[in-house]
Amino acid sequence: MAAGQTMVWVDGRVVPAPHAWIAATDHGVTVGDGVFETCKVVDGVPFALTRHLRRLVRSAEVLELPCPPDAEVRAAVADLLAEAGQVPLGRLRITVTGGPGPLGSDRGAVRPTLIVAVAAAAPWPAVIRAVSVDWSRNERSPIAGVKSTSYVENVVALAAARRRGGHEALLANTRGELCEGTGSNVVVERDGELVTPPLSSGCLAGITRELLLEWAADEGLPVIEDAVHPADLAGAPEVLLTSSTRDVQHVSEVDGRPVEGTPLGKAAEELFARRAAEDCDP
Repeated sequence: MAAGQTMVWVDGRVVPAPHAWIAATDHGVTVGDGVFETCKVVDGVPFALTRHLRRLVRSAEVLELPCPPDAEVRAAVADLLAEAGQVPLGRLRITVTGGPGPLGSDRGAVRPTLIVAVAAAAPWPAVIRAVSVDWSRNERSPIAGVKSTSYVENVVALAAARRRGGHEALLANTRGELCEGTGSNVVVERDGELVTPPLSSGCLAGITRELLLEWAADEGLPVIEDAVHPADLAGAPEVLLTSSTRDVQHVSEVDGRPVEGTPLGKAAEELFARRAAEDCDP
C-alpha cells in the first residue's frame, strides 16, 4: 500500500478509497445511522480484533441495527489486509451503517452496509497537550457509550482544542464530572491511584481502557474506576490518555499546565506495552 493511500473493502471488493462508493441515500450518510470500530494495525495484524468486534455488536444492538455476522466481517478484514500488503503501523476502521433508506429518520427495510478501510498511521508526537472544552457529554443520552458514526460533536470539540494548540479535547458530563476525550478515555493519578471515569459517566467503554484495568488488576497496579472531578484533573501529577491508536499515553500539558508524570503512570504505559506485545488478540 502506497504511503498516504487508504484502501477500502466495500461490496465484496477492495479498491482505493477514491473508487469506493455507497448509496447517496445510505442512512450512515443522511442521518449518521451507524456504528464503527477502529483498530491499530501492527505489521499487518489488527490488535484486539475480537474485543473490537464484540463492541461493534454491542453498539449495533443499542441502535437496533442488524450487524453482519462475525465471520463475514473477519473475512472482509482479512481480504483487505491481504490486498493492502504489509502495513507496519496502520489504522483499520470497520463501519456498519443502516444502509440505503428514506430521507427521514425511519430506516424502512434495513439492509446494512459494511465498510472496512485501512490506512498507514504515523506515531503520535512525544509531547501531547489536552484542552478542556465547554461542551458536555450527556450521560443519559440513548446512545451514551455507543461508538456511533454520529461523530460531529467530537469533530467540533477537537477543532476547538486544535485552535488552542491541543491534540485532544476533554469533555465533562452533565453532572460536571470528567467524562472522556473526543477519541480517548482519560486516566488521572489521585492519592496514589490511577483513576478513570466509570462507564456510568457516559464515556465509551474503550478497549485500551478495558485492557489496562484487567492487566493492572492481574499485576497489582492500582488502576480503578471512580468519578473524576475538575479539581482532580487540575491538580493531577499524572494524566494519561488511552485509545486503540495511542495505547496508554502520557499527557505533557493539560489546559496550559505542565504535567511532569509519575512512576505510576510510567508503570501503566510499560505494562500495557509489554502485555500487548505478548498477544495481538487478548
